[in-house]
Amino acid sequence: MPNAISKQQLQNHCDVLIVGAGPAGIAAALTLAATGKDVLVIDKAVFPRDKCCGDGLTTGALRILEMLGFDPDSVPNYQVCTDVWLRSPSGREIQLDLPNKNGDHASTTSQFAAIAPRIELDNALVQHARTRGVRIVESCAFVSVLSQTSHDITVATDLANEYKEITARFVVAADGMWSPVRKALGAAQSGYLGEWHAFRQYVSNVTGKANKRLYVWFEKDLLPGYAWSFPLPNGRANIGFGILRGSNYTVQEMKALWVELLSRPHIADALGKDATLEGRHTAWPIPARVTGAKLSSGRALFIGDAACAADTMTGEGIGQALLTGVLAGEAIIGSRDYDEDTIAKKYAKKMKHEFFADHRMSFALGKILKNAVLTRGVLRLAGSTGWTRRNFVRWMFEDEPRASLFTPTRWHRKFLKRDGAFKSTNTQPNN
Repeated sequence: MPNAISKQQLQNHCDVLIVGAGPAGIAAALTLAATGKDVLVIDKAVFPRDKCCGDGLTTGALRILEMLGFDPDSVPNYQVCTDVWLRSPSGREIQLDLPNKNGDHASTTSQFAAIAPRIELDNALVQHARTRGVRIVESCAFVSVLSQTSHDITVATDLANEYKEITARFVVAADGMWSPVRKALGAAQSGYLGEWHAFRQYVSNVTGKANKRLYVWFEKDLLPGYAWSFPLPNGRANIGFGILRGSNYTVQEMKALWVELLSRPHIADALGKDATLEGRHTAWPIPARVTGAKLSSGRALFIGDAACAADTMTGEGIGQALLTGVLAGEAIIGSRDYDEDTIAKKYAKKMKHEFFADHRMSFALGKILKNAVLTRGVLRLAGSTGWTRRNFVRWMFEDEPRASLFTPTRWHRKFLKRDGAFKSTNTQPNN
């Protein structure tokens, strides 16, 4: 049964209404529910539903999932990764081992990177939230904001073609980069198309080295973008590429570029001659300008893609989405009377602390990666010694926030020496 709550059971009041049941919304819901808040999550989709994504989980994302009590074994095709292969624009390849393989400063059973198909991950998160007492209503779309007072906010929803009004003390909008909630509140970003655009397709019968290896190809013509192949169980992979909007290729050229990209010898060889594309390709924009985004409006907070929180250097967004959800939940919890100014200020302060320095560093590094010679230099330096190899890969997978070295308030004694997440999981690694 898609809806755990029927139309008749759907209450018209709650402490916090969350619009969107993706990772950001569920992280916010779990954070709030853990303190006893009455949380209602609505989503226009019916789960399981797919989401265009590279499916990669960084160390930062994994640690948040663990903190939220999530079980990775609830994702059928979850794949732990123990190393990454990077290909320079020059064609030189380097292998970087994650700590759970080389054992340096970390448990051999913990996870620093994983692949989880979004159709499975998001559904598993929804089910997990329900086990924690979160009410989630599917096939329920946000329609409009009807009113706001000094105490609450009332919104109109469409629940399977039936009009419903819901009054909450606060709304958390986890409804994507074109957030209908943001638009309804008059805070829409006119003409905004995102900083990145990505293209993805699943592949089966992968018999080449991409069957086990996580590849990132820094193709000269894609810079500062890149192509990837992320391994999944049973000879499958998530393969795709991302380009910076306004780079060498337009969005309209991506489909033709995809065919040509797959024919490049090193990519074709990695996939193997029997590799078969599954279904259709998908493409999506990536919003990555959190420092310039409006984070709240009235009695509403924006999180995930609605807060433009993706990493501006890599386009990675799951870990960022999870973190924004947790921060929004904490900001609301920190205000007993749901005062909108207090909550908005707390959330903005938390977001600035966790995101702004990292965003600026990623933006600066992204400019460097536009240049093929500089990209080659960075990768050569990364692979030059055992120390650089170990620590570059931990930095790459966000074992610590991007700009930690420049933000002393985030320093701690075990910097780049912590275990990964899920030390006790039985999920098998990819090699």
